[in-house]
Amino acid sequence: MQYTILGIILMILMLLYFKVANHFNIIDKPNERSSHTEITLRGGGIIFWFSALLYFVQHIHTNYFFFTGITLVSLVSLWDDIQSLSNKIRITTHFLAISLVFYNLDVFNLLPLYGVAIAYILAIGLINAYNFMDGINGITGLYTLVVLGSLLYVNKNIQFFVDAVFIKYAMIASLVFLFFNYRKKAKCFAGDIGSIAIAFWIIYFLLKLILATHSVIWLLFLAVYGVDAISTIIHRLYLKQNIFQAHRLHLYQVLSNECKIQHRLVSAYYGLIQLLVSVLVVFLYQKVQDFLLFLIVIAPLLLIYSSKFYLLNKNGLKIKP
Repeated sequence: MQYTILGIILMILMLLYFKVANHFNIIDKPNERSSHTEITLRGGGIIFWFSALLYFVQHIHTNYFFFTGITLVSLVSLWDDIQSLSNKIRITTHFLAISLVFYNLDVFNLLPLYGVAIAYILAIGLINAYNFMDGINGITGLYTLVVLGSLLYVNKNIQFFVDAVFIKYAMIASLVFLFFNYRKKAKCFAGDIGSIAIAFWIIYFLLKLILATHSVIWLLFLAVYGVDAISTIIHRLYLKQNIFQAHRLHLYQVLSNECKIQHRLVSAYYGLIQLLVSVLVVFLYQKVQDFLLFLIVIAPLLLIYSSKFYLLNKNGLKIKP
């Protein structure tokens, strides 16, 4: 009953946001680099902040650092959805929000200085990678459900690291968002506020799990996004492009735009592949060395990603500088 009520409340809040977005013209206009062709409401991912708020008011004494952090990144991201902000403002806010989480989880005392530096790079990098990967209907919602479901399974069966209800609140928000987004003609897009807020939430969970198990293997719960995002950045640097500008070189974009595969199907592919990866990680955890497990997962994903260059060449698109 608790989750049914939560879903109804979030549904009402989403519908109210649609009225606000319509009034203030918070929309996503397609351009030559977009994967959609129609004007659509932006910022529907605010549902993740609403869900975090509803959890926070019930657990106000234990989650104020997390909630302050997700509120910071959500506010700046919503502002960026309405009026573009400089990268310096966004990255600075991400750094501050992550610092609050690090302080809350005692990262500054648990890790050496170089470990803290690496943690910052990974956390901020993952937040932005999650944002880069939000480009077609359903991909953020479906992928998020897979990641959160994997974390929920680990929390219950392998290592308890967080209140399970906290994970479920994020999952319910994903389901509500998918109701409006996983359509041929989406009612709304997540916007920066959605992809960055849920990325911040997931990173919080992953960090707690990593600290609890003393293993970074759980980063593979983001392996599919990670391989696509990092490989695409390397490709764009090779092409001497500005990596902060919009583009259509992610594998999911090539599949959607050049191969004309239906967006929802591409999103389902990404979710399914990550699900298979997560099952493999859970099954092989503590059975093989972490380095070997990373190799077992990353190598096939890189092979899949490399198919992008064949597809680009087949469509006569530029793959060399």
